[in-house]
Amino acid sequence: MLPWDTEMAGQLHRETIDSTLLRGNPLGDPHERPLWVYTPPGYSSSGARLPSVYMIQGYTGQIDMWNNRASHRRTFPENVDALFAAGEAPECIVVFVDAWTTYGGSQFVDSPGTGKYHSYLCDEVVPWVDARYRTLARPESRAIAGKSSGGFGAMITPMLRPDLFGALATHAGDSLYEFCYLSEFPKAVRFLRDYDGDIQRWWADFRSRTSFTKEADAYLLLLLGCTACFSADEDGTPQLPFDPVTGELIPERWQRWLDWDPVRMVDTYADALRSQRAIWIDAGTRDEWYLDIGAQAFHRGLERIGVPDERIHFELFDATHGGIDYRYPMSLKWLAERLAR
Repeated sequence: MLPWDTEMAGQLHRETIDSTLLRGNPLGDPHERPLWVYTPPGYSSSGARLPSVYMIQGYTGQIDMWNNRASHRRTFPENVDALFAAGEAPECIVVFVDAWTTYGGSQFVDSPGTGKYHSYLCDEVVPWVDARYRTLARPESRAIAGKSSGGFGAMITPMLRPDLFGALATHAGDSLYEFCYLSEFPKAVRFLRDYDGDIQRWWADFRSRTSFTKEADAYLLLLLGCTACFSADEDGTPQLPFDPVTGELIPERWQRWLDWDPVRMVDTYADALRSQRAIWIDAGTRDEWYLDIGAQAFHRGLERIGVPDERIHFELFDATHGGIDYRYPMSLKWLAERLAR
């Protein structure tokens, strides 16, 4: 393993997609988006059609962060290439999707506060890739995977669109909201005291200086972004799910968040989940947002609705929320072995 880029055995195609659905989005974010498509060794000469795995990112993620290099570790695209070059997994096309917003993320949902990012992924990115690369364009040959907010997106997308995705992997995906989100609200109330309880005043301050130079920044950016995704007014105004001075929950707004909790969605989308060929769930046992507990609850829900055990990989391991990117090739290999060819 070398600490710099080396030539790949496969090829990483750096594409740009011009989105109709993201034109005129509420935040004025670009509608032209980078899209990376990895094709494995031999793709150009074989003529074979291959399954595809879509990779989506956690909150604040944007596409070139996939090339961020940690000490003594390969980047994920390098790990993908090494996996297929060594013949350790059946070959797949791997698609890296950018769904960044000015607030840091889209949660891969359609929202008047951020834009139509779920529809962008499903109705624009997937057909675009299928039209230009030799994919097997059917749900049993298409998977989606991600971590944190990307893990959330990987859970909900096959529930909403089983006609597109027939397998998923979620690494510490957002779930069981009374643990992963509710515990953050009191911290936000304290931080907002410096802004008279007005998160838009914090947002104006944040944008006027170097980002993440105040303790409040990481907490309030996530809060503002998720609020824009889950409880925005029709005109796009984010409405916090709690009183910013007293911290008291506003039931109708909080319920809008809960409606997006994958644990609570299981029964509503039971048929879609039972149709999945493979579901990978994992999380660190010391996750700061208790997403290991959310993973357990999601797993229990799958068992309750009758998803066969042999289609599920469930694992908790010793880790916090960060530094778990080494898990991604594990789930990719597992999915690649189970997608239809």
